[in-house]
Amino acid sequence: MSVIVKIENLNVGYENKPDVLKNISLNIYANDFLGIIGPNGGGKTTLLKSILGLTNPSSGNITFYDEGGRISNLNIGYLPQINHIDKKFPIKVKDVILSGLTLRGNLFKRYSAKDKAKIHPVAQKMGGENVLERTIGELSGGQLQRVLLGRAIIDSPKLLILDEPSSYVDKLFETNFYKLLEEINVEIAIVLVSHDVGTIIPQVKNIACVNQSLHYHSGNDISQEWLSSAYDSCPIEILGHGDLPHRVLLKHDHLHH
Repeated sequence: MSVIVKIENLNVGYENKPDVLKNISLNIYANDFLGIIGPNGGGKTTLLKSILGLTNPSSGNITFYDEGGRISNLNIGYLPQINHIDKKFPIKVKDVILSGLTLRGNLFKRYSAKDKAKIHPVAQKMGGENVLERTIGELSGGQLQRVLLGRAIIDSPKLLILDEPSSYVDKLFETNFYKLLEEINVEIAIVLVSHDVGTIIPQVKNIACVNQSLHYHSGNDISQEWLSSAYDSCPIEILGHGDLPHRVLLKHDHLHH
């Protein structure tokens, strides 16, 4: 399977926290579905920002590939946490989805009829074809999440990055969300960050736990021992809830952290 992102010996820090990520190495493959888990403050979001080019590493390399050849930039779709979106901004749903199309370096180019023709099929796939003329302030959390997912995939990216995607979705969408991602994953590699370990384990192909360092597990058949080790002495138990298990942090002493 071909590598599309190669991370080697990555170190990232900030002035007030110099060791957010330490010596991270990771390969992301074409059609991969990588779940990234880890405790709050462990560096998950910093790793995403590094891949997206929003944070400069202290040292190490991130290299992109397409069909085996090294490239300078990878087309990446990004679904941020929706609590970072200003819902008061007066923009229509159709324009949000359309804004996911890159204009190939020309900021003043107008969207073509061919570009606009891509909106409806994407909205239909997301279940949002009936809200295209609404402003984002009129949407529920789940509806907004669908719109942002449509924006992230309209440009046919090679990689889709999702940051805590199921935190604000409505129940109907949550039920179908992973089925939708499974369809998208046929053509697009996915990296999904979640605090909800049990929910994502049945869905993903590989797991990485980020807690300053990175623990990688090929496959999704992870053990209690691997989770506890990866979370650095924060014991976790995976429980079943219908078709989707969830995680519970067991009672433990943080004094040793």
